[in-house]
Amino acid sequence: QVQLVESGGGLVQPGGSLRLSCAASGIIFRIYAMGWYRQAPGKQRELVALIRSDSTTSYADSVKGRFTISRDNAKKTVYLQMNSLNPEDTAVYYCKADSRANPPYWGQGTQVTVSS
Repeated sequence: QVQLVESGGGLVQPGGSLRLSCAASGIIFRIYAMGWYRQAPGKQRELVALIRSDSTTSYADSVKGRFTISRDNAKKTVYLQMNSLNPEDTAVYYCKADSRANPPYWGQGTQVTVSS
């Protein structure tokens, strides 16, 4: 059974930082591209950051220079370090596992709220 479990969300003040984690089980983690997505109320889910199986990365323009995605294949975990958070970053954050030969898998999401 495949599971992606996100953690690390919460309430943070503008300018603060959070580190999200997504622990995977039931998949050959190292072959998957792992992405962080977010969905704010009334908005479509959007890609925030992606790390491929070769550890190359991509970021949405809105988070470049503030967010960093990384992975630990031994721990089957992907991370999202979020710095300089602002209220526009408030959303539910989801991780997703993608591979060419398998269907995508999603986690259940973790809420990030940026507010003073």
